[in-house]
Amino acid sequence: MIKRTLCFSNPAYLSVKNKQLVIKLPEVENNDTLPESFKQSAVTTIPIEDIGIVVLDNQRITITQSVLEQLIDNNCAVITCNQSHLPIAMHLPLAGNTTQTERMRYQIEASLPLKKQLWQQTIVAKIQNQAAVLRECRGVEVRNMLRWATQVKSGDSDNMEARAAVYYWQNAFPSIPDFVRSREAAPPNNLLNYGYSILRAIVARGLVSSGLLPTLGIHHRNKYNAYCLADDIMEPYRPYIDKHIFNIFDNNPDCSELNNELKSQLLQIPVLDVTINSQRSPLMVAVSTTTASLQKCYSGEARKIIYPTM
Repeated sequence: MIKRTLCFSNPAYLSVKNKQLVIKLPEVENNDTLPESFKQSAVTTIPIEDIGIVVLDNQRITITQSVLEQLIDNNCAVITCNQSHLPIAMHLPLAGNTTQTERMRYQIEASLPLKKQLWQQTIVAKIQNQAAVLRECRGVEVRNMLRWATQVKSGDSDNMEARAAVYYWQNAFPSIPDFVRSREAAPPNNLLNYGYSILRAIVARGLVSSGLLPTLGIHHRNKYNAYCLADDIMEPYRPYIDKHIFNIFDNNPDCSELNNELKSQLLQIPVLDVTINSQRSPLMVAVSTTTASLQKCYSGEARKIIYPTM
């Protein structure tokens, strides 16, 4: 079942009743001129079990502890945004799998050679998907990128990822010749930041469901980063987000303001079509396949992470 992604960009009262998320609008609730029947009809309810991601993107949202408890119990990722409407925090369950202790032990005890091999697989998949996006969306020559993908060594010791990234971003937005990919740089970086934050939440949710610690990465190891493993595993999925954002930007070059229309398009990310195991699948489901395969690599049941291909 595809879980729903909810984004609250306007003031709202969020509570829970009978395992249903109850959504009320303060503008309606506090308007004494409206009849009670209208106020009742304006209340929306959604089953908690149907929700996969909740984005809280307004300073005037009131949410009860019961809502947070039930969302987390159902392995929902809750994202909080700042005044600039960019995600700054994420809530995930502490326990998301019945055999979590055993699986985490395998993860913690993973050998360095294994992690280097897993990172090699990750970067190969990322570069190949980046090449596919450039070829399809920008008509750019990508034989060099495909060659670099075959030259990735264990642990990507020659940093082919960086070489591919330079070429990739130089050709990503042809209408912006001096485009620089950076969180703090000019638009459309704001679209990329938002899209990657949604992807990060999806991957972190999948890792927790697979009984893994999102903090302990196979390559990323920044001591200030609580989602190192999520940042590792999301790499081959980034090109899917890029492709989606290329389409948005090409049809709406003025994206300086991250308005509700743009956000509504970005919130389609969990249901983007991807190809994994030679089958089409929604991105959120594909991520679960990837994280489950990673867990099997840690436990010795498999030797390869299953990533999507473009």
